[in-house]
Amino acid sequence: MPRILTPVWVLLAGITLGARPANVAAAAICANGHARCRVLSLANLFDRVIQHSARMHGISNDLHAKFEQYFVPSGNHIGRSSRNCHTSTLLTPNDKENAQRIAREELTEVILKLLVAWRDPLWHFHRTTAHQHNLANFSSDMSRRMSDMVHELRKGVEKVAEKMQTMGMMSNSVSTLSSVEALLPPESGEWRLMKDHELLYCFRRDSDKIQNYLKILKCRIVPEHGC
Repeated sequence: MPRILTPVWVLLAGITLGARPANVAAAAICANGHARCRVLSLANLFDRVIQHSARMHGISNDLHAKFEQYFVPSGNHIGRSSRNCHTSTLLTPNDKENAQRIAREELTEVILKLLVAWRDPLWHFHRTTAHQHNLANFSSDMSRRMSDMVHELRKGVEKVAEKMQTMGMMSNSVSTLSSVEALLPPESGEWRLMKDHELLYCFRRDSDKIQNYLKILKCRIVPEHGC
C-alpha cells in the first residue's frame, strides 16, 4: 500500500499547542487562522520544503531509471534526445554562483515558475500511464505521487515566501509571487510533443534545480542554520 504523504503546506502551517512566539524570527504561520500554534522558525520552514523537494527528486530519479531500464534499452539515447525541455524558455540560473547573485525575490519566483510549469505535464503523464497496461504496474503510482508533490511543494514555497515577506525579507507580496502563471509564456503545448522518457528526463533535471535553488535560498536567508 503506498505511503500517504502529509501535504507540506500542512507541515508548514503549525500545530495548535498553545506555544507563545518568542520573537519575530520564530513567529508561527498557522492553518485556519489559529492564534496559538507551535512555533516554526524560518529555518525550520526551509528545512521542510527542502526535504520535500529531495523526496520529489528521488522519486523522479527512480521513475526515470525504471523507465530507462524497461522501455529504452540504450541509456545514452535518453541523454542525447532530451535536451529540449518545455521549461527551457524559462530563464533560470545555470550555476550556483549565478543563483547566489540574483535577488531573493527573483530566485523564489524562478522556483515557483518551474513548479507551475510542471503541474499540467505531470498530471497528463499520470493519466496516460494509468491507462496503459504495460506502464501502469510500475509508473502510475509514482507519477501520481510526483504530480501531488509538485502541488504540495508549491504551496510550501508560497508559505516560506509569505513568511519572508511578513518579516521584511522580501519586497514582493505572496499574492504577486503566487500569480506566476501570468508571467509564463502562453501555453504552447510543447510538453505534449515530448515522449515519455523525454518528459521524465526533463522533470528529473528541473526537480534537481528546484532542490538546489531552495538550498541556496535558505543559505542566503538563514546562513547560520546548516550552511
